Amino acid sequence: MNTISKSVMAELKSFDNLFIEMSAKSCNQRCKHCYINFPSSKKVEDFINIEIVQNALNDTKMRDIKCIYLTGAEPMTHPDFNSILRLCLKKSDVCICTSGFNINEKKARFLKKVEGESNNEIIFKISIDHYDEIKNDNIRYRGAFRDAVFAVKHLVKHDFSPIITVTNYYMEPENALIHKFRELFSSVGYDVDNSHICINPWYDKNSSTCIEVDDISNSKLDCQYGRILTKNGVYSCPFLAGDYRGRCGSDFKDFASGSPLETSCCVICSKSDKPMFGINFPDFE
Repeated sequence: MNTISKSVMAELKSFDNLFIEMSAKSCNQRCKHCYINFPSSKKVEDFINIEIVQNALNDTKMRDIKCIYLTGAEPMTHPDFNSILRLCLKKSDVCICTSGFNINEKKARFLKKVEGESNNEIIFKISIDHYDEIKNDNIRYRGAFRDAVFAVKHLVKHDFSPIITVTNYYMEPENALIHKFRELFSSVGYDVDNSHICINPWYDKNSSTCIEVDDISNSKLDCQYGRILTKNGVYSCPFLAGDYRGRCGSDFKDFASGSPLETSCCVICSKSDKPMFGINFPDFE
């Protein structure tokens, strides 16, 4: 990740979002556009301990957190995923950020049952990056397109309304992408509205471009409304999980409320008018 020449400080305005990195490296995909640097071996088990999650929930019990995000790499590979999900649902709504690779009829039905045990809601963010199967699988893996569409179909069947998250790898016009995705999911019985299609710019981690963050007055940065818990401490946002430049502390008993925007991914976020990882609830129908 490249360093930029000057940083701006972003202050935590409100602690609305708690991200939990279920695993930094465990994923069934090796997407070309992913900001994570995966090892050559696909067999990685670096899952966060459930006790760390429990302690974090206790430490933030006085915080008015609106949503907990289970993220990763791929969060649903965690061996204690169901237990952590239930713990988090006791505190707030939970958003599962996933490729949808293992969501079938049985899993969707089970997740609806888990949601029914709580007063809070399960929200899904399903990653699919192009409405064309070949283009999508070119940057993900063969079968990724069908896995994601299959997951959406079964989630909708059980009354979930998943958010479709798109990394605009091919840099196409947003309006055209939204139109095509609405057509795609209409064909499988999901009348997805615009607020449930989130298109993010692609962050090229290999870019050598060096520019500055100069103005964040119109930005809605994830680091202004949340923090991410990892097995190794607290960081300012998912982009910077594990990066010393985003480290805010060892736990939620005492963590930094300011985040210096001094990396190239901060430039991408600062130019956006919406969060990259969190849900912009005022626009969410």
